[in-house]
Parts: sequence; structure tokens; C-alpha cells
Amino acid sequence: MIGIIDYNAGNLTSVARALSALGYSWIISSDVSELKKAERIIFPGVGAAGSAMESLKSLKLDEFLKEAFEKGVPIMGICLGTQIIFEESEEDGGTKTLGLLKGKVKRFPEPLVYEGERLKVPHMGWNKVFWKMEHPVFKGLDPEYEYYFVHSYYVEPEDSSIIAGTTFYGIEFCSAIAYKNIVAVQFHPEKSGKPGLKILDNFCKWKP
Repeated sequence: MIGIIDYNAGNLTSVARALSALGYSWIISSDVSELKKAERIIFPGVGAAGSAMESLKSLKLDEFLKEAFEKGVPIMGICLGTQIIFEESEEDGGTKTLGLLKGKVKRFPEPLVYEGERLKVPHMGWNKVFWKMEHPVFKGLDPEYEYYFVHSYYVEPEDSSIIAGTTFYGIEFCSAIAYKNIVAVQFHPEKSGKPGLKILDNFCKWKP
């Protein structure tokens, strides 16, 4: 069973529908005792880092995630879930986040200009990922595939060796990471069609 963490940050049913389409059983829950029964964890989310951290702490899901990481439970972060895995976000003037991995979350520069054209922030729509490492969760993906993004912030890991993929939008930024039992993506695999389903399927079969 796959545990989908509910911390009032939305975007849960689309993840659940994708898992159902792949034939996996899942539970959406904010109950730590229920989530501890799951074989692996998906940590999705959209919205603001500050309010998300408040919800995680009030539900004791911050402690649960740290414990799951230390125990080697496979964890996938998606969008805001990816950002919260790191230590600190520039959002809301500076927000301390989970700190499972070293690094920070930065906002796209304003203005964001490329070749004389001002780009819109948030970065919204389809874009490529340039894969930087061989990893079971990102196996079997055509380099021409595109993935669906909606975000104004991106992660900057302290250790560049955990960067699994990058994307270009005015600047090159980290769009996928992999370290021990954690994988995380800035895009939305559950909204990215065939390649997104492939990533989710790979994750559900992955044994770190």
C-alpha cells in the first residue's frame, strides 16, 4: 500500500487516481498511525511553504517523515513536497523546512529574462528534464519527454551529486533529486501523462 500524506496542501486526488490507474492500492491520510502501515510514502503538495510546515508540525507529520527517512522507507516528494524536504525556503521571508536533505529553496529571479524575453513566473506548463544520473525511478524515460510544472521556487541542493535531473527556464534549475531512499521531483508526474505514470510505477516497484 502507498501512503499519500494529507497535510492540507492539495493535489492529492490526482496522485491517487494515477496510482489507481497503475493498479496500486493507496491511502490518503494525515494519521501517523495509518501512514506507518504504508510500504512507501508519497509527499505531494502545492501552495506556500510556511502554512504547509505549520500543518505538518500540528499533525506531527514532520516527525513521521524524519523517522520514515531514517528507517529507509521509500519516499517520493512532488512539487512543494520536494521543496519542504530541504532545510530552508526563501518563501514568506524565510521558512525553516524539514531538513531531511541539505540545501535551500530559492525563488526564480525577478525579472526572469532569457534572450531578451521576459519570462512569466510562476513557471507553468510543459518542459523537458535533462537526466543527470542512472536511477531505477527514472529508468526508461525518453529524453524528449516533457513534464508538467507549476512553481515559482526551485531547490538548490548543497550536494550537487544528488541532482538527478535539471530543467531550463531562463536559468538551469534542479528538477529532480535522488538520495538513499528519497526521490523527489519539482514537476507533477501525476499530471504528466505517460512519462509521469512511468515514474510513479517505477517508484512503486523501487527497492532502495
